[in-house]
Amino acid sequence: MSLLQWKPEYSVGIESMDDEHRDMIDLINTTYEKLEKNSDTQQIENCLGEILSTISAHFALEERMMRRSRYGEYQAHKDDHEKLLDQIRDLMDGFFDDPATGGKRLEERLSSWFAAHFSSFDARLHGQLKH
Repeated sequence: MSLLQWKPEYSVGIESMDDEHRDMIDLINTTYEKLEKNSDTQQIENCLGEILSTISAHFALEERMMRRSRYGEYQAHKDDHEKLLDQIRDLMDGFFDDPATGGKRLEERLSSWFAAHFSSFDARLHGQLKH
């Protein structure tokens, strides 16, 4: 079972960015499946590292595009990116310190932060970068 599903309202209207969003959903779902199957800790750690690096690169691209277009909510959006990255690092640290408890926390939080950012910041960004 997947943790996250792509929704049309997640679209920002730029195909390459939307593709990256779909890739992030896939990474989160893969990690969730590994957690559900009680996969080897190293496999889960590898997935978490991939999530962090993929999301970091995506956020950098998104921020560059927002700066280029002089997007009015750039700073608030960037601040939310930093908050999300900090949360991911905290989740990773929790998993590294205690895989059993950290794994449960990961399952609870992986989708919530992603969906919240999409439904707020990215929803407002929708279509703005196409101009």
